[in-house]
Amino acid sequence: MERKAAPVVKVLAENRRARFDFEVVETVEAGLALTGSEVKSLRAGKGSIAEAWVRFDHGEAFLHDAHIQPYSHAGYAQHDPRRPRKLLLHVHQLERWMGKVAEKGLTVIPLELRFVGPWVKVEVALGRGRKTHDKREAIKERETRRELQRTGGRPDAD
Repeated sequence: MERKAAPVVKVLAENRRARFDFEVVETVEAGLALTGSEVKSLRAGKGSIAEAWVRFDHGEAFLHDAHIQPYSHAGYAQHDPRRPRKLLLHVHQLERWMGKVAEKGLTVIPLELRFVGPWVKVEVALGRGRKTHDKREAIKERETRRELQRTGGRPDAD
């Protein structure tokens, strides 16, 4: 029996600021309910999740403020660029994350928008907001990692 090849993954948009502003506790890959013109626009690279956030309404999760530019050849079937888009998650995942967000002061943030094979997926994370001093520590750690890479892995090389 032949094994199927792994699906091709293409990153469309990334929320770089999210990993800096939030401490990521847990991540999950969710599907995204889109219209045809939105998918075509994403294939053309016209999407952004820099300001996006996730909200739970009536037992469902929605991605708000993700900007997908209208597709130029869609004609009359255009979409609203910032409309809320439904996240496709399993019921047990939704219930678990809604409970965590409600009781622990965690929030759900989108990290990455990508194609996995023919499907558009969004990687969402359960995160805890960082304080200013935590951000400073993250900057220090990143700078020491860069310095170690620059010196070849030896901290005392000068």
